[in-house]
Amino acid sequence: MHLFYTPDIKSTIYQLNEEESKHCIRVLRLKVGDKVNLIDGKGGFYLAEIISDHPKRTELHIVEAQQEYAKRNHYLHIAVAPTKNIDRFEWFLEKATEIGIDEITPIICDRSERKEVKTDRSNKIITTAIKQSLKAYHPLLNPQQSFREFISKAKADVKYIAHCEENQKSAIKEGFKKQLNYLVLIGPEGDFSTTEIELALQSGFVPITLGESRLRTETAALEACFEINYLNRC
Repeated sequence: MHLFYTPDIKSTIYQLNEEESKHCIRVLRLKVGDKVNLIDGKGGFYLAEIISDHPKRTELHIVEAQQEYAKRNHYLHIAVAPTKNIDRFEWFLEKATEIGIDEITPIICDRSERKEVKTDRSNKIITTAIKQSLKAYHPLLNPQQSFREFISKAKADVKYIAHCEENQKSAIKEGFKKQLNYLVLIGPEGDFSTTEIELALQSGFVPITLGESRLRTETAALEACFEINYLNRC
């Protein structure tokens, strides 16, 4: 199945951009009459036929459209501190997209070693992941924010903070309610500071544990992503 990300579909005739046209015609060697699939990142999944195989402006005719394709029954937002090694953060973006996530916010914390994320590059990784995993929804990647800025306006039905301090914490599955809007905070390699944890608790975040092992930032974020998706499927 040949799949293209086409976020600006507005009619039954669509022209691929130059890069996608070249990939379609020169690399995949598709031609007039061949069928391809399109996703718009907003839940639309389309079957289209090539009507012009120009390598710079390939034209398609949309012959079938499905809306809310494979829509999940919940909304998941993970706010995570970018890792010092950016490859690990990008690995999280890819795998979380494949599993299922709606929104990601890079947060800069007291102990963060990385202070910047390249949004354009990160979005390309997410786009590649939705195409690979046949997702019709493109996760929203927000600009990086300071922890305190983020906490001051964070909203969700259920808000979790995963941290390593020896305070009372519960597993996500304890008292879990399905089909809600969830927000999870994941800290940097050195964990959230005590002040940050207190601020989160004061803002209504529930402290959670992700198991007995001490997890890397990107692993903890992916574990939370997996658990919430799994519990909503049970």
